[in-house]
Amino acid sequence: MFARAYDVFRIDELRRKILVTIGLLAVFRLGFHIPLPGVDAEALSKFLHGGTSGGAKGFLDVFNILSAGDLLSCTLFSLGIMPYISSSIIFSLLVKVVPALEKISKEGSQGQRRINQWTRLATVPICMMQAAFIWGGALRPGNQFFLGGAQLVSEDVHGTFWFASTVIIGLTAGTIFLMWIGEQITEYGIGNGVSLLIMAGIVTRIPDAIGQVVTASLAEGQRSEIAKLGYMAVLFLVVTMAVVYITKGQRRVPVQYAKLVRGRSVYGGQKHYLPLKVNAVSVMPVIFASTLLIIPQQLLSNFGITLLDRGGFLYSALYVAGIVFFSFFWVGMMFNPKEMADQIKEHGAFIPGIRPGRRTQDFLDESIQRITLAGAFFLAVIALVPDVITHAMGLPQVTAAFVGGTSILITVSVALDLADRVNSYLLMRNYRGFMDGGSLKGGGGF
Repeated sequence: MFARAYDVFRIDELRRKILVTIGLLAVFRLGFHIPLPGVDAEALSKFLHGGTSGGAKGFLDVFNILSAGDLLSCTLFSLGIMPYISSSIIFSLLVKVVPALEKISKEGSQGQRRINQWTRLATVPICMMQAAFIWGGALRPGNQFFLGGAQLVSEDVHGTFWFASTVIIGLTAGTIFLMWIGEQITEYGIGNGVSLLIMAGIVTRIPDAIGQVVTASLAEGQRSEIAKLGYMAVLFLVVTMAVVYITKGQRRVPVQYAKLVRGRSVYGGQKHYLPLKVNAVSVMPVIFASTLLIIPQQLLSNFGITLLDRGGFLYSALYVAGIVFFSFFWVGMMFNPKEMADQIKEHGAFIPGIRPGRRTQDFLDESIQRITLAGAFFLAVIALVPDVITHAMGLPQVTAAFVGGTSILITVSVALDLADRVNSYLLMRNYRGFMDGGSLKGGGGF
């Protein structure tokens, strides 16, 4: 294990990429220590360390996990990378809906660069809208919903044009800088930059979550509560193995290429496989379902109605139904069986036992629907794990969230992608794959 880890740093290009990635991630964390001008630093410190929270705590927890930010930290990177993610999701859907954009996306690298440029430009107005929301809502003096009555900015300062423009421009600039960091990691580092930023934001919250449980247990004299962290560690390993198994799981549809005889030479006739991933939608259905339920949940809680409280039967049922619905919706938007069948036919290939054309399209559609259903229920089970832990062990939701839900799905997916990229560099230079027990030239790593 240690010898193979040493092999990683023996390759100059790989070592340089890893160091660039680590350096840019350090800059990313540094931005959370640069406060916005006009915010009372002492009041902010008391608020963050005092456990004060308003009615929007559930919304903020979900937003912070998905955005690699921290809305109530009142720092330069408070918005995180969420505006850029929102813009990317919007254009991903528009490409499948708007024929003009779909045509541009099929123009190769040049078309993709144009769409990426439009995505960056669309990030700016989204940033400004979310920054204005922070100024008018989260930073409003005495706000009960976000701050629980805490006052981080005096009323005289909050109402000035100088403070409003500083907050909006500062938060927008911070998000644009994070977007630049993510692109630099993707180009000069290793792994997907935006995904690594989100993963880093999740991982850095783990010590604080564990520390809260240990501190509260020691303060109340209930040392037995610390043993629950051991149970959580075991459960974390079990859930992680399940997520890895399903994330790497796929149905391999055989594709046979027709033989072409020219004189005495025979071309083609090869057999390949079309991989259909069980969890092709990744974490997107969980994000959409949780976001959709947050708004009515917060509105009902303001009137003292607990019908949609997290962990309740109605909430869990709607959560599962939302995950299943958005799984099929996202697969329907991103995968086109007709287009896949046409591409197979154009390349002179066919699925053994299935006639090309309409029959192939129906077969692929049925196969995708079946594995999507299995993947959707898997996502639903993983998404409900934090609620089960909270009710069974009595642990805070912020701590239980690291054993299931979006946190572990994102972390495992990014870690697997990173391991695959490292493996590719090692195997290209006849090193063993990272954590691989195979031979020098063989073996597949993970």
